[in-house]
Amino acid sequence: MEKQKSEKLIAFIEVIGFVAFALILKRGLDPVFWRFAGPVSLIIVLVILTGYMRARGLRWSEMGLRPLPGIKAKLMVIPQAFLVFLAFVAAVAPILLISEALGLTFMTEIPAGVEERWGDIAGSLPNYLLWMGIVWTAAAFGEEMFFRGFLITRLQAAFKGLPMANVLAVLLPALLFGYGHMYYQGLRGLIVTGAIALAFGTMFLVFKRNLWPIILLHGIIDSLGMTSRYMNWDT
Repeated sequence: MEKQKSEKLIAFIEVIGFVAFALILKRGLDPVFWRFAGPVSLIIVLVILTGYMRARGLRWSEMGLRPLPGIKAKLMVIPQAFLVFLAFVAAVAPILLISEALGLTFMTEIPAGVEERWGDIAGSLPNYLLWMGIVWTAAAFGEEMFFRGFLITRLQAAFKGLPMANVLAVLLPALLFGYGHMYYQGLRGLIVTGAIALAFGTMFLVFKRNLWPIILLHGIIDSLGMTSRYMNWDT
């Protein structure tokens, strides 16, 4: 019993410690290069976190980056990613529809900070390639490894035995994920990306801690967004 309590406490301290470190690091990097403070700080956190996990005998395979032996297992990621997409639509579409029906303009208009964040990406191949690299490293892999793989897994351990432990393990990282996008997307970003995180976190548990379908869809969605900005399709 004492060992179980100790393991739960350690898991909770790990979450608090690495979340605090990530927030402080990003805040410290903001004055230097605010556009890249989020991706850079997240990558630094993941490098340190990986070293810490290795010292503790923990592996990323236990937190979602599971091996996919054989062609069948790899191909299954595609239909699984489609199921994640359906969850994504089910989470976001009602929010946007209800917001439009209620006349909540802050939810139907894209904040100016969103486009400003990407710099002069329209028609600029170097900027486009830079952001595509960030999409598939810090966003698709980095955010899923930290917010879904690490936080949900460790919060499950911290809340083990409590009522609605899995709900809390998904909800808290989703709130943090939404907050992490608020600095340039405003309240709209908090709500929408928080809903996306709820969908992704739920599917992470549905797939029994398999991050690959979520990483794939995350990368595709962000890639389409960057390509749209580069090609100026929204004008």
